Amino acid sequence: MNPTMRRVLTAVVLLAIFLPAILWAPAWLWQALIAVVVVLAAFEWALLSAFPLFSARLYAAVLGMLAWGLPGMLAERWPDFQIGLFMLAAAFWLIVAPLWMLGRWPGDRPVLRAAVGCALLLPTAAALVYLHEQGPGVLLGTLAIVWIADTAAYFAGRAFGRHKLAPAISPGKTWEGVAGALLALALYAAVLNGVAGLPLVSLFLVMAGLLYLSVLGDLFESWIKRLAGMKDSGTILPGHGGVLDRVDALTSTLPVAAGILLWLEFAK
Repeated sequence: MNPTMRRVLTAVVLLAIFLPAILWAPAWLWQALIAVVVVLAAFEWALLSAFPLFSARLYAAVLGMLAWGLPGMLAERWPDFQIGLFMLAAAFWLIVAPLWMLGRWPGDRPVLRAAVGCALLLPTAAALVYLHEQGPGVLLGTLAIVWIADTAAYFAGRAFGRHKLAPAISPGKTWEGVAGALLALALYAAVLNGVAGLPLVSLFLVMAGLLYLSVLGDLFESWIKRLAGMKDSGTILPGHGGVLDRVDALTSTLPVAAGILLWLEFAK
């Protein structure tokens, strides 16, 4: 099977698993599914960080248990904890990650890498739980921002890409790809404005901010892989690489998007 067919088949299988879960899974089953994703992504992060195999497995298991068990353990305190996780993610992506990449910092101490893995994955898991609680339309609509941006950037970059975005980190990324993603999101915002009556300008500005975060998430994982001397974070997804390769942009966008929705909910 050629690489393109493997990529398409893997995408179809993932869609067949996650789309029904988004639409119909009860909260406990959705949390369990997200915990599995966290386990796989945490294990890949630990290997990228050069953890010994036993430590990598233990680290992944602990993060998976936290992702699954925290909502139930914290009960009525969970919403406040969610807010804290979303604020942590926003601080990391708006301040720490850009400075990390600009400084070409290896940041290879195990304790630091373990803490960063928590900052990447636990807020993302909390965001997926929160967005699922808001309904399938909210979750799919938010995920679509990343999917549309990623797809448009890929095709625009292939067709028109001339100017490299960050050649020292990810040579394949281009400014033309970012422009294509921004145009696609403008069209998506217009569609949502027409269908759901959402405010066009505010929606586009939020999407543009999330696009910036999406690019940051992608570049940050590329930088970590470059430091580790690895092309992909793993091999579990044929044609796509590892789980982290598929969720890198989600780790930077979903917690912030969920935080904005949570803030709007409390501001009513």
